Amino acid sequence: MSLEEKLFSMQDKDYRAFSSKLMPGISSDTVIGVRTPQLKSLAKELLKNKEYEGFLSVLPHRYFEENQLHGFIISGLSDYDEVILQLERFLPCVDNWATCDQLRPKIFKKHRNRLIEDIKKWILSSDTYTVRFGVGMLMCHFLDEDFCEEYLRWVSEIRSEEYYINMMLAWYFATALAKQYDKAVLYLENRKLGDMVHNMTIRKASESYRVSEEHKAYLKKLKIKP
Repeated sequence: MSLEEKLFSMQDKDYRAFSSKLMPGISSDTVIGVRTPQLKSLAKELLKNKEYEGFLSVLPHRYFEENQLHGFIISGLSDYDEVILQLERFLPCVDNWATCDQLRPKIFKKHRNRLIEDIKKWILSSDTYTVRFGVGMLMCHFLDEDFCEEYLRWVSEIRSEEYYINMMLAWYFATALAKQYDKAVLYLENRKLGDMVHNMTIRKASESYRVSEEHKAYLKKLKIKP
């Protein structure tokens, strides 16, 4: 059985209809309807049996689930150099927020000193989801013990008309407000972000249980009015 046939054997048509609605711009014809836990299990199986190389070598994929499976396999690889090589091939083919945001290589935790250099390149890309991925990795790995104030500046200087980039910028700064409030709030006070990102950051922070009520009240006063 080919991987495509295996994916169709796991198809849930009701789930297909539901998940298609969550991805505007992605044709429902490219969605099979396989639930995420099943895709992750299949990825683990392919990694364990080392049966993934042929699949990773064929890009672009036709189906959303193939992209998801591809991302889960990359996320499970144990060699940093191999992960970076595979990402350089795969990221330009990513065409939706779900695949981008579920791409979380586990090996990155052990190589943050190298990762930050790759993030620098990703956030300067002209490709929407490469930028989104780079900012997402900065958010996941560099807002705690490895935080540096300079990283806030990197993100603040990104300007884009792309909705999915701007949403990630807001998500990043809302998370920064939860973890590094004193540094992050300066970017709102001094209006260092684009207006859309500025207001979306405040909205996301206001919805976060990790931001204090006192901070939420202050942030709402910083909202830019039309």
